[in-house]
Amino acid sequence: MTNSPILTVRDLHVSFENDEGITEILKGVELNVYAGRTLGLVGESGSGKSVTAMTILGLLPYPQGKVTQGDIIYRDKPILSLPTKELWSIRGNRISIIFQDPMTALNPVHTIRHQLVEVLTLHRPELSAKQRHSTALEMLEKVRIPHAKQRLDEYPHNLSGGMRQRVMIAMALACKPDILICDEPTTALDVTVQASILELMNELQQETGMGMIFITHDLGVVAEVCDDVAVMYQGEIVEYADVFTLFDHAQHPYTKKLLKLMPNINSIPKQFIPIDELPSDVLTEVE
Repeated sequence: MTNSPILTVRDLHVSFENDEGITEILKGVELNVYAGRTLGLVGESGSGKSVTAMTILGLLPYPQGKVTQGDIIYRDKPILSLPTKELWSIRGNRISIIFQDPMTALNPVHTIRHQLVEVLTLHRPELSAKQRHSTALEMLEKVRIPHAKQRLDEYPHNLSGGMRQRVMIAMALACKPDILICDEPTTALDVTVQASILELMNELQQETGMGMIFITHDLGVVAEVCDDVAVMYQGEIVEYADVFTLFDHAQHPYTKKLLKLMPNINSIPKQFIPIDELPSDVLTEVE
């Protein structure tokens, strides 16, 4: 890890305007993202996690969402004041995102090949058409999709949830970004698929050295993949620490509450009820 962050968020304030008036969503958010490290952004729904990500990417809905104060610095460049063309060269290229639900993020009427090649056409124009197609296959193989050559010409609905998420990871990494933002990418997956996706992302990070922002409400996932943690509550960062300090010496009452809500192995029953002692109506329902 270098001493200098590749992305810094300073005193970020974001407001949204609707028919009822103006609501401040982010209230002085400050974050640092380092190469090769994962920053967990933790908090309940509505705490401002996704708005933070959308602001970093310059994707706030216009004109409702506005940055009223603060800076976002990427490699000494103030993102918020960049011309649109230069912002485009960073978004999706140097900073990529994986969304929570790949079925809505992927286009259902285009093949996986079409969508991967489209990303490469937009962000890596130096590649020839032949190189774009070979890179698309290479990326599917990199994220360990079986029978990758065959899958290229299939549609999103032909793939399982885990494979669709792997396609999203392939698309996000196709341009070799410095920073990958993961917006609850495993929430919709079962636990075994979730574990394999998290393992894959960890391996790809070690291979590429990219920094990651991992947005989640699951502290179990944070413990598994994150190096540093920022806890958000009502648009503010209420605690910021490395993952070991946070779990062992949490300071803020909200963080302590989140930790108490985590499943505890001591709460798991140590004995199962013998099957012959179960009520007959339970057995009927199971059958």
